[in-house]
Order: sequence, then structure tokens, then C-alpha cells
Amino acid sequence: MNRHLLLACFLVFVLCGAPGVAAPAAGAASLEECAKIDDDAARLRCFDEMAGRKPKAGAVTAAPAPPAESRREEPSFMSKRWQLDDVSRQKRFAIMSHRQNYILPYTYNFHQEKATYEAANPDVEIQDAEVKYQISLKMKLWEDMFGMPLDLWAAYTQLSLWQVYNKDYSSPFRETNYEPEILFNYRTNTDVFGLLRSRFIQVGLNHQSNGRAEPLSRSWNRIVANFGFERGVFNAQLKTWIRIPESDDEDDNSDITAYMGYGELWMGTVWKDFHLALMLRNNLRFDDNRGAMQFELSFPLIEHLNGYVQYFLGYGETLIDYNHYTNRIGVGVMIKDW
Repeated sequence: MNRHLLLACFLVFVLCGAPGVAAPAAGAASLEECAKIDDDAARLRCFDEMAGRKPKAGAVTAAPAPPAESRREEPSFMSKRWQLDDVSRQKRFAIMSHRQNYILPYTYNFHQEKATYEAANPDVEIQDAEVKYQISLKMKLWEDMFGMPLDLWAAYTQLSLWQVYNKDYSSPFRETNYEPEILFNYRTNTDVFGLLRSRFIQVGLNHQSNGRAEPLSRSWNRIVANFGFERGVFNAQLKTWIRIPESDDEDDNSDITAYMGYGELWMGTVWKDFHLALMLRNNLRFDDNRGAMQFELSFPLIEHLNGYVQYFLGYGETLIDYNHYTNRIGVGVMIKDW
């Protein structure tokens, strides 16, 4: 064999190493670097590349685990309403929705009480068809008061009944209720007999009036205590109150608790943009029992609005009707919570 060819083979043998000989030191250092990788998929890919192994056709590389923040649970219905957890507080606005914000362009009252309003306004005849709308907003004034899970909120709700179709009498507003309140919200997250979780306890002051002169003036002041509960998509809120007494010469509705009682229970379930709710109220009197119920259904419509159906039956839909029976159904739209 040519001696030049033998020399060339010897050089190749020395530089590349004989079969079965240990890898160079540089290769060992690369293995150590692969072993330091925390992510399983990335570490395996590093070892495969060291061995010269190609991934199979169509194989899908595992995506890295999402950061801890993105794996947090979506805030619940009540968490969004009252910012009960860290996630909901991160996405807060200065002004938030309080109760539902809606407009029902057409409602029909099958048991409209007309005598009270027409007696004070003899030139007006009330119709059974009305527009009903509500504006309800709140703002957090103080978070984590005194280092405790306690927040201070201020809220305002306005409910109106508008005789918009009553063109012959200039489409008057039949009733508007103004309701400011201040609430101390204590955040809780405790189990209640394995059935529900207590989410908050609220105590506050509530004023409600219709801003009218006699004989249509109605108003009352209350100390309120509210309790919120949840389980999965189900939520419940027990609202209770005690009326603050007024002098006889200033009390326009001294018997209002005989019709409105001392509390009401709201129950609801939320699934995506669908919301089903029921309100029950009773004066808890056996001799002269009175109460009310309100059924609500909202469903997706367009980007910022849900379709909304509301049915009310009983006493106390508004202050002017606190002692009159109402049977009303309405359809319209509700602004989605923000």
C-alpha cells in the first residue's frame, strides 16, 4: 500500500478516535449543560440533539408550562362583583356596576295601580305600558381598612318608570326612586356546613326616596346587613334591614315594613353570559301575609349588551307602589358587568 495513503489513514484514526472510544471532553461538558435544563421537553430535546437523533415526522413538541399567573382560577361571580380575591382586584375600575344596569323599552303591568298618581295629577291618565330602567353604580373608597379584609364602598341606584307611550299627556315619569348607600364589606371565604361558601358580610346605611312632594312623597332609611354565599355557578345573597324610625309628621309611609318586610333573598346561577336569577321577599306575617318575587333571565345578544327578561309579582316594586300589588313583565337589554 502506498505509504502516503497509510499516513492519511493514521491521521484520521488519531483525530476522530477509534470506534467505541469515549467522546471528547467537549461532548461531556455539553451533557452536563443538558442535565441542568429544568424543563423536561427542552432537556430531552437537548439530549436528542447530542445523540444526533431527529424527531419523528409529525411529532409535536410539548409547549412550556404557562406561568403561574395564567393558571389561576377565573374569579367567581361574587368575586368580580366585590373584588374578593387578588385576581379580581387587579382588573378593577374606579366605578363598577352595583346592581343590574338595564332598560326595558316595553313593560306591561297587568295590575297597574292608577288612582294614587291620578288623584295627585287629575289631568293625566296612566297607561299600563311603560318603560322601566335602572342605573346602579358603586365605587370602593377604602381597601383593606386597618389591615383587615374589610373594604368601604359607596353605591347609588336609580330606578325609573316612564310613561313614554303616553303621548297625549306628555309622556311623564310616573316614578323614580333614588337609592344611595354606604357599605362596609368584610371578605370571607369559609365553609358553611359543607353546602356553601360564605364570601362576604356587609353592614351599611341605605336611603331610598322618590323625591316627590305630598301626597306622592315616599322615603325611608335603613340599617342593612347582607350575606353572600356561593357554590360553583350558584350564588345567593340574603339582604336584611331594620328601618330607622322617623317622626310622625315626616313619615310618608309608616306601614312600609308591613309590605316590604325585613329582608329578601336573591338566588342566581351564571354560565358564560347566561344569567338566571330569582328574588323572594315576604313580610313573615301569618295574619296579613304579603310578599314579592322577581324573576330575571339574561342571555348573550351583542358585544356589550345581553338580552334581558324581567317578571315582577307582588308588593314593593317601587316606593310609590310599596302598598299596591304589581304584576309586570318586561323585555329589553342589560349592560354586561365591567
